[in-house]
Amino acid sequence: MTDKILIFDFGSQYTQLIARRVRELNVYCEIHPYNHLPVIDESVKGIILSGSPHSVFDDEAPSIELDSIRGELPLLGVCYGAQLTAHEAGGNVAKSEIREYGRAKLSFVNENNPLMHLVMPKSQVWMSHGDTIKKLPEDFTVIASTADVEVAAYQIEGEQTYGLQFHPEVTHSVDGKQLLKNFLVDICGCSQDWTPAHFVEGTVAALKEKLGNDKVVMGLSGGVDSSVAAMLLHKAIGKNLYCIFVDNGLLRKNEFETVLHSYEDMGLNVKGVDAKADFYKALEGITDPELKRKAIGRVFIEVFDDEAHKLEEVQWLGQGTIYPDVIESVSVKGPSATIKSHHNVGGLPDFMKLKVVEPLNTLFKDEVRRVGKELEIKQTILGRHPFPGPGLGIRILGDITPEKVRILQEVDHIFIQGLKDHKLYDDVWQAGAMLLPVQSVGVMGDERTYENVVALRAVTSLDGMTADWVHLPYEFLAEVSNKIINRVKGVNRVVYDISSKPPATIEWE
Repeated sequence: MTDKILIFDFGSQYTQLIARRVRELNVYCEIHPYNHLPVIDESVKGIILSGSPHSVFDDEAPSIELDSIRGELPLLGVCYGAQLTAHEAGGNVAKSEIREYGRAKLSFVNENNPLMHLVMPKSQVWMSHGDTIKKLPEDFTVIASTADVEVAAYQIEGEQTYGLQFHPEVTHSVDGKQLLKNFLVDICGCSQDWTPAHFVEGTVAALKEKLGNDKVVMGLSGGVDSSVAAMLLHKAIGKNLYCIFVDNGLLRKNEFETVLHSYEDMGLNVKGVDAKADFYKALEGITDPELKRKAIGRVFIEVFDDEAHKLEEVQWLGQGTIYPDVIESVSVKGPSATIKSHHNVGGLPDFMKLKVVEPLNTLFKDEVRRVGKELEIKQTILGRHPFPGPGLGIRILGDITPEKVRILQEVDHIFIQGLKDHKLYDDVWQAGAMLLPVQSVGVMGDERTYENVVALRAVTSLDGMTADWVHLPYEFLAEVSNKIINRVKGVNRVVYDISSKPPATIEWE
């Protein structure tokens, strides 16, 4: 049984980051909203209480019954979690005179305390709180302080219960990873054996037991998640996995043929379906982005359903759901048992009557890539930039026609290939081109032109929640712009998007 840490989420923006840091230390963990807690079994070795945007004094302040946990398992409260633990034990939590946000240095560290082992005095930590612990209950002991915050960290005497006023999960907390390792390994006794190889071995064994000789159908997108999920299923059930890769006419240039060939090289039982005409017909005359998405999703369901019905006795639908999708569907803001399913197959309807199998629903995106590497999936698939489900359909602003798709495919190909040729592709999280519903005057030779404008977009990000535009070299942008205008008939102007997210989004629609 794999050792497990539970993270109780009180709504902090940093909760997923805590989980990522725990997993970087090869310890498995799960996030659960404070108002939707799981049964605690013998695999659970410790509990972490997250931060929160709330104050313990708010009328609707999140809270849990700590008496049933304290002393039973090691407990680490982070920021709000530390304040809640102290407050419920009779300590004094009050509004900070000045909101404490940003870098601070530890002025005192009890280096003999197991949580603070190898955490250095003057170590930099990251503060982000509006309340502070003014006075601890009698059986609480300060184990770290800063110049402005006396109770930067504490332990309850006689218990493996700890509180931190700062955020160890943030990279600005220099010894944060060491502190988390101290809690996970030295205090909780976790074995640090949750590795990609361990995940593959355990998941394939579990899939074999769960699926037996049943058949599974799965829609592939060419992306990382669906490809890795398919390979795990393939290792478990072989030819009983039936994959469908649909050409919706909105893929990148030559992508259908290239990706289909890659899948066949991987040994997958995959069928390519050319449905371009169906999608173009459904999209004819539609300009509203949401209506375009719905039309693309509806036609995909129709095509996928038609192909799935050609298979006999299929019981399961394979999906590439990853952990952030699960977390978002059962959140602090509104618990729900419904898992989002738009990421691979457009959200399949109930009438398909298939059970769902999701081999990746405990993994973050970076972990999916590491598992893919363990499965020896080619870097050309694992290193691919994210690509929107509706494809070029939401990168062509306005109505969609085959000619507009042709223009954008050519522009996008020049841009993406240029990034690869100049060794810039792996420095970019996501890149693409947008065809704007704008025409501008230009001059080519002695002729006046009135043609299309395209916008290039390249961003850096960790998870797509926030993003910053990439400062691509001027020489590179000049070269790409020149190639696009000279080689793509119908384009006479290229612009570069220098907006960050927020306030802008990565895609334009």
